[in-house]
Amino acid sequence: MTVFEHRGKLLIVDCGVLFPEEHQPGIDVILPDFTSIRDRLADIVGIVLTHGHEDHIGGVPYLLRERPDIPLIGSELTLAFITSKLKEHRITPQLIHVEAGDRHDAEPFGLEFVAVNHSIPDGLAVAIRTGAGLVLHTGDFKMDQFPLDDRITDLRHFAKLADEGVDLFLADSTNAEVPGFTTSERELTPAIDHVFATAPKRIIVSSFASHVHRIQQVLDAAHAYGRKVAFVGRSMVKNMGIARDLGYLRIPRGLIVDFKKLQTMPDEKVTIVCTGSQGEPLAALARMASDTHQIRLNADDVVLMASSLIPGNENAIYGIINKLTDLGVRVVHKGNAKVHVSGHASAGELIYCYNLIKPTSVMPVHGESKHLRANADLAIRTGITPDNVLIAADGYTVDLVDGVARISGKVEAGLVYVDGDTVGKVTEETLGERRLLQEGGVVTVVAIVDADTNTLAEPLEFIARGFIHDEATFDSAAKKVDSALAKPATSEIDDTKGLEALISATIKRHLVRAYRRAPLVTAVVIFA
Repeated sequence: MTVFEHRGKLLIVDCGVLFPEEHQPGIDVILPDFTSIRDRLADIVGIVLTHGHEDHIGGVPYLLRERPDIPLIGSELTLAFITSKLKEHRITPQLIHVEAGDRHDAEPFGLEFVAVNHSIPDGLAVAIRTGAGLVLHTGDFKMDQFPLDDRITDLRHFAKLADEGVDLFLADSTNAEVPGFTTSERELTPAIDHVFATAPKRIIVSSFASHVHRIQQVLDAAHAYGRKVAFVGRSMVKNMGIARDLGYLRIPRGLIVDFKKLQTMPDEKVTIVCTGSQGEPLAALARMASDTHQIRLNADDVVLMASSLIPGNENAIYGIINKLTDLGVRVVHKGNAKVHVSGHASAGELIYCYNLIKPTSVMPVHGESKHLRANADLAIRTGITPDNVLIAADGYTVDLVDGVARISGKVEAGLVYVDGDTVGKVTEETLGERRLLQEGGVVTVVAIVDADTNTLAEPLEFIARGFIHDEATFDSAAKKVDSALAKPATSEIDDTKGLEALISATIKRHLVRAYRRAPLVTAVVIFA
């Protein structure tokens, strides 16, 4: 999520989500922090959505909860995906449909849209004109010269903007460490065809629910080899229905059948397209691998994992591959076959853009710190002045004045966690407690204390879950509590919270020293 400010008005480009990693247990998604703009919602003139992936549109419903009439500006498929998502939140959005080559005034910002290709159709870069200068934001993009939909990144348009003079270039950094040029989507067709030509039984394809291009390749192969296809998973069914209705997905008549009908067909005529390519535990593929889904996998079935491996998801994905292998299933994935290419520009493409556009200043965006630094180094190698290459972490503010960009400050920009129906209530302290529960278990101690002397009126009662112990484990811990309560300073504590904190700290300290484990220790004090 990037916020542009000019003459007291705000323009937002993208508003996505992060997906939780292993050290964030229980979290569904992670939102951008709206704190710095929350008291300025009335100043927002629009949200430009560069494309329809979750990491670019997933946060929009949560921002529109705070002001539902913020205009959403984007291409046809992108707006269709976000509209479908907003229905679940009971929000009717204000939509502004634009196409590549269009200009739109969102005063005081002049917007111009440029076709770019990515792993989802209808991607757009956006040029933003203000009195302070011209900014070009690529969104996610690559320069596939043979895209499946024949919609190439419009370098002629980039060159026209370059002639005007780009003062600040925000460039996708995700693949900046990868040398050369990203492989064309069309080069995957032989590998996908090989899977369909050699699979003796069912083929189960897992992919992102928005990966229209890859699903098109799967449908084409299924049709060529006489198979029928069923979509499984709510988001997959919904998104592919949208893509079909808008003409972005070409489906031969009779190819798609209802899942129930597919179950009665011979295995060698069956293709199932489902979600779960990132190891999500509740997605269809994970439940198939755990044998808890209505689709029961058998030996000779083939699973085709046709998506990228998102950093942080490696363990979950490899765990599912192992479970599938144990079931006798052959798993085809990026590691053993050419069944996926990235949707992001590699180093050669980025260098090409820098040499073509010749921006005054560059701010790498998207990706992790190492990707931003690699992209910055590419820009410097093409001759851009190092002082004009800005690496800005989340929350940094950048001033563009008279065509010169400089980092100028910082606003609050933490991680906002969505946990079930709660938004922003889970803190780092909460996650720390969850990690303690996960790693060390929990120990609850009930202490009945004499209210006059602050000494134990009865022996402590310990209840442990997930912490390995025997009958004698807590005997020495109880002695440590007795000693702590006997200290003169303890007699001055006159509330249960103070005593509970003392007892918890004493027991935790002892267990860490004795067992080298740190369970979550909770004390409950009852005055006798």
